[in-house]
Parts: sequence; structure tokens; C-alpha cells
Amino acid sequence: MRAIVQQEYGPYREVLHLREIPQPVPGPGQVLVQVRATSVHADIWHAVTGLPYVLRLMGSGLKAPKQQIPGTDLAGVVDQIGAGTTRFAAGDRVFGEITSRNQWGNAGTFAQFAAVDQNLLAPIPADLSFEQAAAVPAAALIALVNLRDQGRVRTGQRVLVNGAGGAVGVWAVQLAKTFGAQVTAADAPAKLDLLRDLGADHVIDYTQQDFTRMGLRYDLVFDIVSQASFSRVRRALEPEGT
Repeated sequence: MRAIVQQEYGPYREVLHLREIPQPVPGPGQVLVQVRATSVHADIWHAVTGLPYVLRLMGSGLKAPKQQIPGTDLAGVVDQIGAGTTRFAAGDRVFGEITSRNQWGNAGTFAQFAAVDQNLLAPIPADLSFEQAAAVPAAALIALVNLRDQGRVRTGQRVLVNGAGGAVGVWAVQLAKTFGAQVTAADAPAKLDLLRDLGADHVIDYTQQDFTRMGLRYDLVFDIVSQASFSRVRRALEPEGT
């Protein structure tokens, strides 16, 4: 099969190469997915460049990538099933983030086929294309984990999403609304109409206003941009805010 192969860290134009390599074989509990679409997001860049260096210590590989095929997200069609696989059958449309260990490492989706644990996949909704489905997993999971699991957003809370118009932010706005929060979304002026359409109750043009200096307080600030110091962000938090 064809795949993008990375044998060293560095600028993507220098270290990513199209190669012919053996097709993987699904093991027990796995499926072989014919990849129809994958996604390129910020964590892919970190894994390809090996920066910051601490990510290498977290499991990506100290001197070179342990997994030589980049990519973490995929959408495609089940081609084969491994022994003991019960959730999917050949021909099923599936998508998912195929690493449960380290989002900042390669996982093997920049290829024609990938062998994936069945528990890391879900059926693609009928109204989503492969391209749309492949853009969901990493970004949506980051938003979900931060708001539901870490932030524990509840009905009636006031939530600010800073950087709301990016890949993670658009999911954060929608999830916070789903959880019953009143949502304020901060981003560039060109994105504010989109954020209103996604359900934001209030929007902030960060080029005109600094949310840390507006005198407003929130129960949770999800600061995806992360350019302000915590001492500044603290001004916008309720005394028991997160």
C-alpha cells in the first residue's frame, strides 16, 4: 500500500515521503480500515517536528518517531475484521481517533489502510461525508474531555471559550450549549457570525476587547489560545471558577 512515511523529526517538506510499504493485518479485536479521509491538525505538526521536545519523552520517540506513519484521525470503510471482532463488519463506514495513548505521536492514518482496535471506532452518521467525519475526532475529543470530564459544565453556568472559532473551539461552543451553559465566544471578527450560528449567546471580538479586562466573570474559562497568563485569566473567573 501507499503511505506517508516519516523516519526522522524535522520540517514536513523534508521528512515526509510517499512510500510503498506492506499492508497491515488486523489482529484480534481489530479491523482493517480502508482510509478514505484523514485530518491534519496542530498535534500532527508537533509529532512531525518533534517539538516541543517533552512530547518525545511522552512516548512519541526520543530520536525518531516510533510509529513512522503520521496521523491520528481517520474515516473509511472496514475492509477486513480480525479474530474476535464483533462491533463491525466488512463494508461498514467508520471513523475515529485511533490512538488511546498519546495524541502528540504518530498513529498511522496517513496511509491507504490502517489496522485499528474496534473500540476506538464508531459508525459514521449517514449524513456525514468521509471528509467531514475525519475532521471530528481529535478536535471534538479535546473539547469534550475539557468541558465534560475536567470542567464538569452544568446547566446555568457561564462559560467563556477563548479561541472559539478554531477546530477545538467550534466543538466547545456547541458542547457547552448542549450541557446547558450560557456561552460567550471570543475570536476574530470574521468568525463571530459563525459562532452565533453555532449557538453562542455572546461574542467578543478579541481585536477590540480583552476578556480579562471587561469586568465580567465566568464559571469556566476554556482558554484554547492560552496566550494570557493565569493571573490575567483569573480576573475573569468567579471565586470558585475553573
